[in-house]
Amino acid sequence: MKFADFVCFEATIPELQAKDRDSAIVELVTSLEKAGKLGEGDSEDIARAVIKRENEASTGLGKGVAVPHVKHQAVKDVVAAVGQSSTGIDFSALDKQLVYSIILLISPTADPDKHLRAMENIFRNLQLDKFRKFLRQSHSPEWIEDLLREADENPSW
Repeated sequence: MKFADFVCFEATIPELQAKDRDSAIVELVTSLEKAGKLGEGDSEDIARAVIKRENEASTGLGKGVAVPHVKHQAVKDVVAAVGQSSTGIDFSALDKQLVYSIILLISPTADPDKHLRAMENIFRNLQLDKFRKFLRQSHSPEWIEDLLREADENPSW
């Protein structure tokens, strides 16, 4: 599965207004709703579910990235939004460092295989220092989209 298969580029936020984890999650979920990727009125319930999941175990992977994710009955297909924070957000990451790049992933409960394939793609790319560096330096929706499409075309970098 490629980024282009599930990332909603219209929901990209190159500079999050949020200064804390929960607000960042709400901002990204709201962006997906505005882009028409969520059912009407489902964003609050989805944001609560993501925050609940985050309270159980942090998705701050370390090295400045977090991948909050949840399976939710309100979505029919896997969808993701990317958000950036130049100041950093505390996600209680494994390395205790702030998070600058967030990829929010929401998957349907009925298709766990698609969720796993999307997560595999995200994690494979986030393992690469070069990818994380370029993602953090991407300050516009176009740059972020270009980077993700390039990662799709050149999986080995």
